[in-house]
Amino acid sequence: MRRSHHYEPLPQDANSAIEQENERMTHELAEKIGVLKSLSIDIGTEVQHQHKLLRDVDDDMDRTGGFLGKTMSRVAKLSRGSHNYIVLYLFGFALLVFFILYLALKFR
Repeated sequence: MRRSHHYEPLPQDANSAIEQENERMTHELAEKIGVLKSLSIDIGTEVQHQHKLLRDVDDDMDRTGGFLGKTMSRVAKLSRGSHNYIVLYLFGFALLVFFILYLALKFR
């Protein structure tokens, strides 16, 4: 099989220019990879920090839920007694405190 044209290799200076372009592009790619690696490490650190904060919030919510549950059981126990007037006094006192706070914040 013969080809209709003859192969002529590229001159050495053209090869050198292509190699220089390849080296430049390789260097740019290495810099971009370094930036992406640094960014991914920073993202991982931030994710770990946010995970720790979420665990702390979860623990706080569990403690608050337990405290609120105990308080509600005490209020329920208090309301089952025959002395319901104490609950009425407690409710009235809470309303009075909230009203005073409302006035204090409104006319500050």
